[in-house]
Amino acid sequence: MLETVELGKSFKGNTAVDNVSLYLEQGESVGLIGPNGAGKSTTISIISTLLLPTHGDVRLHGKSVIKHPQHIRQVLGVVPQEIALYEELSAYENLLFFGRLYKLKQPLLDRKIQELLELVGLRDRQKEQIKTYSGGMKRRINIAAALLHDPQLVIMDEPTVGIDPQSRSHILETVRLLNREKGTTVLYTSHYMEEVEQLCDRMYIMDHGKVIASGTKEELARILSNEDTISLQLDVNKAALTEEISRMEPVRQVEETKQGLKLIVDRQSRILSGVVQCAERHGVQLISMNVHTPSLEDVFLHLTGRTLRD
Repeated sequence: MLETVELGKSFKGNTAVDNVSLYLEQGESVGLIGPNGAGKSTTISIISTLLLPTHGDVRLHGKSVIKHPQHIRQVLGVVPQEIALYEELSAYENLLFFGRLYKLKQPLLDRKIQELLELVGLRDRQKEQIKTYSGGMKRRINIAAALLHDPQLVIMDEPTVGIDPQSRSHILETVRLLNREKGTTVLYTSHYMEEVEQLCDRMYIMDHGKVIASGTKEELARILSNEDTISLQLDVNKAALTEEISRMEPVRQVEETKQGLKLIVDRQSRILSGVVQCAERHGVQLISMNVHTPSLEDVFLHLTGRTLRD
């Protein structure tokens, strides 16, 4: 349905997007993930025709979106990172305004508004001003605004950042409903790996403007098929300890956590006794040690050297 072809964007000589090629099939839910500054938002802005690329193309059903932007605008819904609503208007008035921008006529518009307010769980609050809403409620109305014209493709740019658990659960369920029951194609970015795992058929990992890995959850997990993850809980962490452990031959990656350290090591390596001895040398008490199969979060750390929330 949608593809980007060697997409690039530079700002004053700095490359934000570097030859990014990705595709979405009709009805797929695809995750686009990466640390802050990876180029995700710039890529999304180009796809949604808010920015022109320095080079490359975006194609919808084989037709260039760069040359014919109206082709995608008619079928695209965008849920931006920032709240894009009028605070002094009610939820109903906001949706009425955006529906008229889409040139929807009554009584269809009012029917769509009521349907979407029901979908996002805010029909009983529709007459209240947006400024009285919680952050999560505002984001739910943002989603409703993006769906008024029944878009074939919806881009959701970190729609659950900084919201309450109830709204987060409601938003995730809304995405599932759109994709699995209505067949809407979804491009979803998030700082929460568990969301992408739950919602997306495939995912692309970006870093420094490039796509560095892509595939299904199972395909990406195989990147670390020969490694284990070791989680260490320490009474205190010391930079010298972290540095020494990172130099051990079987260690592929070290991340500092709130509890201590997380190591990605070669599978079958006999490193545990060495770690214990190292902690003793540095006067650090090892409270617990857990060895487990690497998660997608561990794959991300291995590829980028950073956690998803960095």
